[in-house]
Amino acid sequence: QVKLVESGGGLVQPGGSLRLSCAASGFTFSSASMSWYRQAPGKERELVARITAPGGITNYGESVKGRFTISRDNAKNTVLLQMNSLKPEDTAVYYCMGRYYSRDYWGQGTQVTVSS
Repeated sequence: QVKLVESGGGLVQPGGSLRLSCAASGFTFSSASMSWYRQAPGKERELVARITAPGGITNYGESVKGRFTISRDNAKNTVLLQMNSLKPEDTAVYYCMGRYYSRDYWGQGTQVTVSS
C-alpha cells in the first residue's frame, strides 16, 4: 500500500523559513520522481518543485525559484522542501506527490500559512 505523509507545515511570519518533509512507503522510492505541489484557496493546484529519479535533477515553479530547495534522501525514503524567504502568497496546502511507473500517488497535504 502506497503511503505519503507530509509534515512540517505551520504558521510563519513573512521572511521566515519552514522545512516540509514527506515520508514515503509502499513503493521503490529511489525509482520514483517526487514533487511538491500546492493549492491556495480558490486557485488551481500548482507545481512547486520536482526531483527526478535516479538523477536527482530538480526543477521549480517560477514563483519559488531561488527561495525553495527540494532534496531527497533515498536511504530514508524521504523528500524535503526547504522554504526560505516566505511570502504571504506562499500560503497554501502543500502536497507531496510520487510518480512511480506512470502512476501518481498523493499525500494528504500540510497547511503552510505565512502571516504576520
